[in-house]
Amino acid sequence: MIRLTNLRKLYDDTLAVKDLSVSIPTGLVCGLVGQNGAGKTTTLRCIAGVLSRTSGEIDINGLDPQRDPIAVKTIVAYVPDDPPLFDDLTVGQHMDFISHRYRIADHRQRSFDLLKQFNLIEKYDATAATLSRGMRQKLAVACAYLSNPKVLLLDEPLTGLDPPGIRQLLDSVTQFARHGNTVIISSHLLAMIADVCDRVLLLHNGRVQHQGTIDELRKRYPDAQSLEDVFFAATHADHLHADQITIAEEPLPVAVTA
Repeated sequence: MIRLTNLRKLYDDTLAVKDLSVSIPTGLVCGLVGQNGAGKTTTLRCIAGVLSRTSGEIDINGLDPQRDPIAVKTIVAYVPDDPPLFDDLTVGQHMDFISHRYRIADHRQRSFDLLKQFNLIEKYDATAATLSRGMRQKLAVACAYLSNPKVLLLDEPLTGLDPPGIRQLLDSVTQFARHGNTVIISSHLLAMIADVCDRVLLLHNGRVQHQGTIDELRKRYPDAQSLEDVFFAATHADHLHADQITIAEEPLPVAVTA
């Protein structure tokens, strides 16, 4: 279970996330959607403990990322939108590094299985610098799975992936959640979100505009024919413009897994 209560994040005098309160049960895939600057990346980084929140509470399976940083890092894996891999390390060495960091015994077979799953086994001895954008993304996700997390945070994980890679990743996310884990996936590919997510969290100007199932969101906007139509209806509603908030998504160096 992930529970956020009145989460706020302020960059100097810029409010990025304002009074965010949501609960995401264990075993579900939650889609995090919103326009650029809506607060999605900031929210994920606060959950992962990469950023310190300004105020509010974060509860991850009974742990707080600021009060229990080490414990949270053992159960949460965070893959940013552009994973900063080690260019001089090979694919196999990345898996060895993660297994050493998380003290995973007898990891070799698990590493091979993950690399086969993501069609990277033939790149085992290739350095990260030689990988395509999509392959780097898949390697970062494989490293995240190898750490055996309970919570997986994916920020725009479909960037650079071809159609088979997208389907492969989404299938793995569904299977991961069905084994009693929790996934939050941020993406602008709304059709993919609708296909894989059990719930949707729609952010607008740092606030929660909607949280619940996709069916509940569609019922709220009955004239919409697709999730994309729903998104535009929700984010362009007249009442949203009454409270103007300046939003910032500032890039910060992060690890492949949190």
